Amino acid sequence: MKMRRRVLSNFAFALFVFLAANTVKGQGIVAANSNDAGQPRASATAPREAPDENGSTLHSRNWRYTIHPSDTLELSFMLTPDFNQTVTVQPDGYITLRYVGDISAAGQTLPELTASIKTAYSKILHDPVISVDPKDFEKPYFVVGGEVGKPGKYDWRGEVTLTQAIAMAGGFTDAAKHSQVLLFRRVSDQWTEARIINVKKMMSSRNLEEDPVLQPGDMLFIPKNALSKIKPFLPTSSVGAYYNPATF
Repeated sequence: MKMRRRVLSNFAFALFVFLAANTVKGQGIVAANSNDAGQPRASATAPREAPDENGSTLHSRNWRYTIHPSDTLELSFMLTPDFNQTVTVQPDGYITLRYVGDISAAGQTLPELTASIKTAYSKILHDPVISVDPKDFEKPYFVVGGEVGKPGKYDWRGEVTLTQAIAMAGGFTDAAKHSQVLLFRRVSDQWTEARIINVKKMMSSRNLEEDPVLQPGDMLFIPKNALSKIKPFLPTSSVGAYYNPATF
């Protein structure tokens, strides 16, 4: 069983890396499975959710939006309104500031970028007071893949639990393995953590206390059950005779 889970996790992780490389802009990913002996190196102060049935936990992270290419930002100068301007983050991650030139913006939080802009303008203004307001930016999202009715990328709009996300994605297909839903989450800029969640047990016990709340950037992957993997090799007449839904 442990070997089977490890193979499944490795397969799902490979799929996650592929999807993430095509959906996350400019962010490298190194992942670790939360069921393995070695735990990802996350902040010691990072809050953690309740442990699952295997005793593993999933880190929760204080999420802050970071600037992406194509974001549009409005810069307001409280004391010198003549410097007010609207800038767009270029594909290379830089913005062009009036009178001071280009500075790097992508990957910074709004407070970090505000500090960078203030430093740049301190060369020509005395103690500038600047606010940065995002006007058009990449909306937070989560991804649901695998055996659901409508796999894809969904906008994150506040508190969404794992079971709610699956429902938004069209629910499980007949080929889904409800007992091994994988949740991938970034816990730092270098690490992504994976957790196997037994949704079947959670629903059958009618206890959603351990239904994790998703965070922006999370990915769910629902693998195929055993029957769907061997069904192509079985005579059609024999499937109904030997299929027991309670075993999947």
